[in-house]
Amino acid sequence: MNTEQTITQTISWTEANKEKSSVWHSENNAPVPKRVQIADDTIKADAAYKLCCEGTALLWRGDFQNAKLFMQALSRRIDRPHKRPKKAPANMTEAFHLHRQAQSQKARILGMLVIEVGVGYNINLRRAPDVKAACEHAYGKSTHSFVVSLREILGLVGAYEWSKNGVDISVINNKIFPSYGVFSPIRGEYLDLVDVAPLPKPCNLAFDIGTGTGVLAAILANRGVTNVIATDNSHRALDCALKNITKLDMKNAVKIVEADLFPNSEYGKADLIVCNPPWLPAHPSSALESAVYDDKSKMLKGFIHGLAAHLNNDGEGWLVLSDFAEHLGLRTREELLGWITASGLNVIERLDTKAKHSKTLDVSDPLHTARKAEVTSLWRLSKQ
Repeated sequence: MNTEQTITQTISWTEANKEKSSVWHSENNAPVPKRVQIADDTIKADAAYKLCCEGTALLWRGDFQNAKLFMQALSRRIDRPHKRPKKAPANMTEAFHLHRQAQSQKARILGMLVIEVGVGYNINLRRAPDVKAACEHAYGKSTHSFVVSLREILGLVGAYEWSKNGVDISVINNKIFPSYGVFSPIRGEYLDLVDVAPLPKPCNLAFDIGTGTGVLAAILANRGVTNVIATDNSHRALDCALKNITKLDMKNAVKIVEADLFPNSEYGKADLIVCNPPWLPAHPSSALESAVYDDKSKMLKGFIHGLAAHLNNDGEGWLVLSDFAEHLGLRTREELLGWITASGLNVIERLDTKAKHSKTLDVSDPLHTARKAEVTSLWRLSKQ
């Protein structure tokens, strides 16, 4: 497996009067449970819920499909109405922090239902599915057995289905195949903005900063940009982007480069630099959350502050950003405009589109007011 953590952390338990141990694996960096109890189909959901809340992991030895049902039962207990705060949050910022806190607590409790995965990614439970391909996709080749939360295994199986089936990207009339741990381009409105914004003239060289799946680089190549340098600092993203660009037969136009934001000086200055950073300035609790949360706006500010130095004089920077953070009170428009001005940049134009995802219609969502008001923008920036 491909993370150091899986080799260095060990989980221990007692079973059939014998002391046992195994490697502990968690993509979300969940700590090793200090207490472990063997559980099977006979355990009652209420008793299990109490144990999980207290920090005792349940190592499942029963039927795999029953374990899935059992996790749903735990989820229902977490979501019971009397568990919700009695006092309404004072504002959207407080609502956001309470929502994240509740999500984190739920993930912690559900993560206490764990299973043992053998060498070759074999799960020795009744009615267990074959997860070898999904695990190899996420973790790499199997080298040892380990214990992992059932929730993580189900998540990576779902991610593998996305990877196999792909996401339809209408603006390139093709599919993008997201990998596990790489943000999936399922929100089409920001892709449409990149497809319709007027290209600077000339536009011979473009950089796609934080490329992820490679979807924005693919859109630029599809629009006729003949030289696109797509960067990322995540190996999963770099591998994913390369696979997608190869499948799209765009390797002549798009080069995937490992870099923290901008490529080095050997690539010169660009006519166009595009960046779609994580939209919320909050601390990610895991590597998987870093596609959504940009701690202290580090990537956003890094892009804005470094843009002028990497642009040709007549070039443009395209910042693709939602105003969701503004509606949540996490960042102001004045702060954003201040960073742009202080970095020696002008706003040429701002292209806007309303958010269209399903959560904008979910009135039970505690963040519904902010989601309903959300606008995604493409900011066209130039040097002063």
